[in-house]
Order: sequence, then structure tokens, then C-alpha cells
Amino acid sequence: MTDLHVYDTTLRDGAQQEGLNLSVADKLAIASHLDELGVGYIEGGWPGANPKDTEFFARAARDLRLRNATLAAFGATRRAGGRADADPLVRALLDSQAQVVTLVAKSHTGHVERALRTTLAENLAMIRDTVSFLRAEGRRVFLDAEHFFDGYRTDRDYALEAVRAAVESGAEVVALCDTNGGLLPGEVGAVVDDVVSSTGARVGIHCHNDTGCAVANSMAAVEAGASHVQGTINGYGERTGNADLLTVVANLQLKQGRDLLDPHRLQDATRIAHAIAEVTNVPAYSRQPYVGSSAFAHKAGLHASAIKVDPDLYQHLDPKHVGNDMRMLVSDMAGRASIELKSRELGLGLDASDEGDAATLQRVLAAVKERELRGYTFDAADASFELLLRREIEGTLPAYFEVESWRVITDARGDADALSEATVKVRAAGERHVETGEGNGPVNALDHALRTAIATTYPEVAGLELIDYKVRILDAAHGTDAVTRVLIETSDGTTSWTTIGVAANILEASWDALLESVTYGLVKAGVDPR
Repeated sequence: MTDLHVYDTTLRDGAQQEGLNLSVADKLAIASHLDELGVGYIEGGWPGANPKDTEFFARAARDLRLRNATLAAFGATRRAGGRADADPLVRALLDSQAQVVTLVAKSHTGHVERALRTTLAENLAMIRDTVSFLRAEGRRVFLDAEHFFDGYRTDRDYALEAVRAAVESGAEVVALCDTNGGLLPGEVGAVVDDVVSSTGARVGIHCHNDTGCAVANSMAAVEAGASHVQGTINGYGERTGNADLLTVVANLQLKQGRDLLDPHRLQDATRIAHAIAEVTNVPAYSRQPYVGSSAFAHKAGLHASAIKVDPDLYQHLDPKHVGNDMRMLVSDMAGRASIELKSRELGLGLDASDEGDAATLQRVLAAVKERELRGYTFDAADASFELLLRREIEGTLPAYFEVESWRVITDARGDADALSEATVKVRAAGERHVETGEGNGPVNALDHALRTAIATTYPEVAGLELIDYKVRILDAAHGTDAVTRVLIETSDGTTSWTTIGVAANILEASWDALLESVTYGLVKAGVDPR
């Protein structure tokens, strides 16, 4: 099983996800990341059917230098009643210069007769002719048997005949597709076993996640004899997505000992998953297995006490195998062990066996519980917790500036967009600064005004950017009188951090989070008060 294909279809099937729109430059960037991960095959798209994909293959031939992966072009068998060598979409597959062609073909009698509107015999001829033609032109051919499992239920003999037609014509792999995503692992395993034993074909698996079983179905297929696995990074895909390729690979390699990727490449899985998420502009899913930011995060105090003794007591494997890391979350569920471990994670190194540190830990724990009772949530705002911890350890935080006052005015006239204007008065480096900022909202205006006010003293703030803003209404039963929680995420261009503010007034909560964000950014940059 060391010859198991890892086949990524993020650029084609994954790109069909609702709201996901990839440019050619995006696809080239993702392909480079996938190659770095070490996947065997990258399906680039459908040349000829999609102008963007046609351009992608043209630019890939010129600009993309793959070191590990082989690029595959996706397409369909020839049209009914035509010739493969004269079919423009089949010719486009050759023009793509891809050395591997993945053909989609019907294996379900209902789809042949009602979707293709042709005979069962002609569909088999379409498979044979197209595979044979592409093989004669020097291309390796894989075949995706669309709706295979549903077709198998309807007419097993015909579904198997479609597999044989492909293999006898020269297809290296026939990937069985659970196109509707409705299968469960037991049925997938039984069907794959039957196909392998009945046809002798090299079988692949392509699963969708409509039952939440895409990864489990892929695993069941491999157990039954499939040696080619298709999926997408981060589980992208239409409806509920495709099998998450990273989860499948990690399960097969780390849990079953199958060699799919070089270990040092698998150790880059978390970084690459997040890098691709940045390109797609789809936020990374924190609870994604193996590579999510919460995959090895621990919140309960009981867990922390055990992890302090041995991290493996509450982790199914060492997160370093996939380039992730253990995180301690601090909340009202925390005990002293949680805070002690979190302090080590932040490089502040409190030790509960030291009397002074033990007292500090107890104060921090009491402060966390008191604040979370008021609506704070430090497991979502590591930067705010670090500032709280530093305040308790060092007695105070660097006093970069002193706020005298702030105010916001929002002006709306007629049908024009509302404009916000904020005025901030601060003292920094012994001087008083009064600055006004405009923005498309009150928080945006406050952000501009504050940074303008302190920019002369602290030019480092020019590199800080507010990149996300979230509001949560606590105890909504109080309506407009409810307490508001605000989370602000800020970036310095290299990393990002989140701070929190809680108040009855949404602007006050936002201002508190904003102040902590700027303060943390200056602390992180090692800036001394001026």
C-alpha cells in the first residue's frame, strides 16, 4: 500500500464550493502549496470547458515548476455519436499539456439514458474510444466513474462493465465516485471489495460529505482495496464538501502506518492548510481535525492538570506530526494548572512550586473567573489574557499613552451612506494630542483617530491593521440594554492576535478592545514607553 495515490482536486471540485471564487493566480499559488505538501497528483481544472481553467494550464506549462506532484487535467468522454479525435473538449485535454488526464464517465444506467440520452452500449463505447485515443497520444488516463455507488445499486453488472471498459482500454485507475455523498462506510467497503475482486482494476475513491462520512468512507474504501484517494484541502467542495484530504492522509499515515507523504512534508500540513485558506479567503475552520487551531486546544482544568504531567494523557498524538501545537485555553473552567501551562506557552514561565508564582497564579485565576462572569471569554482572546497575566506578574503594563477622552459622531444625510467621525485626546511622551479620524463606521473612525494621535510617538502603529471585528450580545433577553462583547483581531503583517472588550455600550466595549489591541502590538514589538 506504499503505492497509494494521493490525488488532490481542490482546484476543480473544491472550487465548486459556494462563495469560493479562484482566480488563475490563486490556482497557481494553491498548486505550489500542494506540491510543497507532496501530494502525488493535482487536478487543475477542466480545460476547454472553462476559459479560466484553459488559461491556468497554459500558465502552468510556462510558469509552474512542480517538484513532487503531477498535474492532471479533468474532462469528459467524447460526445455520443462522435469521434474522440474530433471532439473539441477531448482535444483541449491534449492541448493542456497535462501528462495525466482524468475522465469523468457515466456508470449509472439512469444517468446514461436520462442525462446523456444515449444507449448503454454507446456509453461504454464512449469510454473505450476516449481512453484509447488519449493513451495513443501518450497520456496517462484515470477515470472517475460518476455516481458509481448509486449506479451499482441500480444495476451492478453495468456498473462493473463500465469499470472493465476503462481498464481494458488503458485506464490506470478507476475512481469510484459517491457523487451524491449519501453512502455510509459499511456499504462503501463492501462495494469496493466487490469491484476489486470482480474486475482486477486499480480502484480509487472519491467521496462527498453529505452524510458527514466522506473521510470515514475514504478510509473504508482503502481498507477494502482502493489504492487511490481523492479529496480536497480543508474539505472544500459543493454542498457539504469533499473528503478532507489532510484528514484522510493523516489517518492513513499516522494511525495505520501507510507511507503516503514524506514525514517532513506532513509536518507542514497545518501551515499549508492555513496558507491555502488565506488564498481562498475562506476562514480556516478552527475545529478541523489535525490542523485546526482548536485540534489540540485544552480548556478544562482537569485536562490541564493531567497534561502538566504528560501531554499524551489528553492528546491522541503529538501535534508536531502535522505541524500543529498544543494550546491551553483560559476560561472560567480553568484551574491553576491551565494558567501555569498557558504562561509557559507565552514564555512567561510561572511555576506553581514557587511560592510567589503560586500566589500570582491564584490571583490570575480569580481575575479570570471574575471577568468571565461579566462576559469576557479569554479562550477567544489570547492577547487580552497575556496582558492580564503580564499585569499580575509585573504589577503594571507599559504606559504608552494616557487617554483623556474620546467621542464618536455618526452623520447620515438623505440617502447617502452614513459617515462616522471620532475625536481622541491622549497624552504621549509628555505631549497632548487631539486628533480626528473618519471611517465607514464608528470603530473604524476610532481606530484611525487613535493611531493618528500616537503615530508621532510610536510610528510602529502604522504597521498594525484591524482585520476582523466581531460583536456578541450577551443576555439578549435584555434587548438594547444587554451587555455587549467585542472581539477585535489585529495583524502586524506577520501574525495576528485577538483582544476583547465587554461593556453595556457597544462603543465602549469596542474602544477597550481597541486599546488592548494597540497595547499588545507595541508590547509584542518590544517597544518601550517614550
